[in-house]
Amino acid sequence: MGKSYPTVSEEYRKAVEKCRRKLRGFIAEKNCAPLMLRLAWHSAGTYDVSTKTGGPFGTMRYKAEQGHEANNGLEIAVRLLEPIKEQFPILSYGDFYQLAGVVAVEITGGPEVPFHPGREDKPEPPKEGRLPDATKGCDHLRDVFVAHMGLTDKDIVALSGGHTLGRCHKDRSGFEGAWTSNPLIFDNSYFKELLTGEKEDLLQLPSDKALLTDPAFRPLVEKYAADEDAFFADYAEAHMKLSELGFADA
Repeated sequence: MGKSYPTVSEEYRKAVEKCRRKLRGFIAEKNCAPLMLRLAWHSAGTYDVSTKTGGPFGTMRYKAEQGHEANNGLEIAVRLLEPIKEQFPILSYGDFYQLAGVVAVEITGGPEVPFHPGREDKPEPPKEGRLPDATKGCDHLRDVFVAHMGLTDKDIVALSGGHTLGRCHKDRSGFEGAWTSNPLIFDNSYFKELLTGEKEDLLQLPSDKALLTDPAFRPLVEKYAADEDAFFADYAEAHMKLSELGFADA
């Protein structure tokens, strides 16, 4: 199924590029790329293919969605970004939050994720409970990403590699620590660490370890650990799909 993107005005397109530059400087200065990536993912990952509800349509600006348990700490991201958003009133929040996620990957050394503007903001947040639970395994991951979001096994493993950025905070997720020794660099070290086994100072969640036990997931983990270019290509595709759930469907 192809995508049919809405046409946006030249003024809107220019605002996107100017905003992208502002976000690059801001995210680099604040070292907040992991938080911005989480904001973009959690905004988009609520999409449900069967009801066509949720998704990357700016609803994270509402306190109700920030209050979902899976979104602990994201009110900080929303608050940090608001002064930049105020400079670009023409942009939808849906586009703005997804652009922040794309920039977060790019400025930490990751692949360039294609970005298409034109998301409309929805008036109310989705129901709670649609995001993945880090304490669960493969069946749960497939239920969330494949059954609800309409993504694939390959997308699940590639997106898991996004954990190369950032760390868990006990007060937000109940877990503490980083997945890699350089949590502000986007590379394939998440997969390398996963294959070398647990280390005292690095984090592996049950949902990470599940990737090693599943016969469809493990070969992809091994492929990405050995070939960063392959990971980057698949990650960029999966991130774009996630950021466009429910948007511009043909």
